[in-house]
Amino acid sequence: MSSKEIDVNGTSFRLTLTDQVVNQVNNLKSLYAAAYEDPESFEDVSSEISSTINEIAEGVEPTASDSDLDGLIQEIIKAVENKEAEIEKELKQKPEKPSKSKKSKK
Repeated sequence: MSSKEIDVNGTSFRLTLTDQVVNQVNNLKSLYAAAYEDPESFEDVSSEISSTINEIAEGVEPTASDSDLDGLIQEIIKAVENKEAEIEKELKQKPEKPSKSKKSKK
């Protein structure tokens, strides 16, 4: 869990990147992808997209105005992607535990 300061249209917002926020952002990205791949399905998923955006925005302080919401969501998506990339990089850099070798007796 980490906190993030996000500036949108001159307003500074605070967000804590919890597992829930990360899951909501990943869900939102999936919904966007589904709507992009099948434009006819947009009407079906648009209410779910709106609901997910509002859920994500609830975790931000201060409350975002409608005019800031689009830019704020874009910045939150970037923050989550950057955090996931950082974690992935750390995992790849972690040295593997050396296997214990048996010492031969002489």
